[in-house]
Amino acid sequence: MNPAGDESSALSRFTLNALSPLDGRYASKVDRLRPLLSEAGFMRHRVRVEVTWLVALTDLGLAELPPLSPATRDWLAALVDAFVDDDAARIKAIETVTNHDVKAVEYWLKERVAAAPAAVAAELGSASEFIHFACTSEDINNTSHGLMIGTARDEVLVPSLRALQARLVALAHEHAAVAMLSRTHGQTASPTTMGKEMANVAARLERAIERIAAVEILAKMNGAVGNYNAHRIACPEVDWAAFSRRVVEHDLGLVFNPYTIQIEPHDWMAELFDAVARANAIVLDLDRDVWGYISLGYFGQKTRPGEIGSSTMPHKVNPIDFENSEGNLGLGNALLRHLAEKLPISRWQRDLTDSTALRNVGVAFGYCLVAYDSCRKGLDKLELQPGRIAQDLEAAWEVLAEPVQTVMRRYGVANPYERLKALTRGTGISRDDLQAFIATLPIPVAERDRLLALTPATYVGDAVQLARAVR
Repeated sequence: MNPAGDESSALSRFTLNALSPLDGRYASKVDRLRPLLSEAGFMRHRVRVEVTWLVALTDLGLAELPPLSPATRDWLAALVDAFVDDDAARIKAIETVTNHDVKAVEYWLKERVAAAPAAVAAELGSASEFIHFACTSEDINNTSHGLMIGTARDEVLVPSLRALQARLVALAHEHAAVAMLSRTHGQTASPTTMGKEMANVAARLERAIERIAAVEILAKMNGAVGNYNAHRIACPEVDWAAFSRRVVEHDLGLVFNPYTIQIEPHDWMAELFDAVARANAIVLDLDRDVWGYISLGYFGQKTRPGEIGSSTMPHKVNPIDFENSEGNLGLGNALLRHLAEKLPISRWQRDLTDSTALRNVGVAFGYCLVAYDSCRKGLDKLELQPGRIAQDLEAAWEVLAEPVQTVMRRYGVANPYERLKALTRGTGISRDDLQAFIATLPIPVAERDRLLALTPATYVGDAVQLARAVR
């Protein structure tokens, strides 16, 4: 028997039978999110918060809870650093008895303390009941969610979006001077350059990424309904608001929210998810536009040996990466927008609807990650077709009606717009016809010569400079 082969086969069977494509077909694409947003990841973050709270309490100066030795602090830190799937499985087993996930984490910690090396166990024995001291479950959960989501944003989502944005900047610079026919309302319009169109999206995406990164992650550690009720009864001499702020901001690196109910109100989550959804709308817009440019023949796509585009039409090279991205962005945004609308709403001081909804943040981010990677993969396969782009430009001399009538306006020629409309609207016009019209205009000779030299390919305004300037 080949153990490695058996393991690989078991994994293959699991992915083939997964209900979610994120755990099946796309499993490898979202591996970066699993340690952060899976249930095991959630448990590890809860352990971190519980340990952080306990250690902070030992430094509070309570007579009943002396400061911990460096060796015991190191042992507690190792519980977090060395947390593995077997630890998560044990917590899950305890939960089958408690039917309460946070209490299961507390009991697991007490188990580990009881089984610690003698010196550590002796020191922590008297401190055991200070694990989860005065905390409600949401004190642990909201801080854990903040740590999880913040890390997923900063280490996975934002870097993936930045890689996509950087690819767009590279395309903008590469194709800055490639003149291209615009299409407003799907009709021929004033020319642009392919680079400028990529620059537009790159600039939009850069602003969207900055908004995602700027969202402050709020958290609270203030008890059952946000008033430090239990804290004040047990230890009235302690400034609990200041202590909780120090734990949240200094020890956990989050932003303290002093006004909450049992839950932190999740407004920051709504802000973040809305920001991600807006960035996704920009990527989706790009997906559809590039799909259209491929359809027009402005881009070809690199092929790979053995790859098949259609089961019956051998010639097909379909824009599947952009279609995949578009579909997954739709799924991601459906979840993100639901979460943004649902999470800030809680009946009175608490209901549990947020708990089950929050278990889907990893799913939402997973669909986003698949979409970003697919879009970037598609961009990497694009091959510009300058001949096809030039062909469309040469067939659209009517787009020069705009500059001709605008120059006529400057020099007081009567009815310029109306005369060009009669000449070009709905019929198109040839180079010879347009130049014959320009030759009759009562405008300065230099201006007439400048218009006669103009072509659809050179009528691009500042597009080249704008494309080259984007970063």
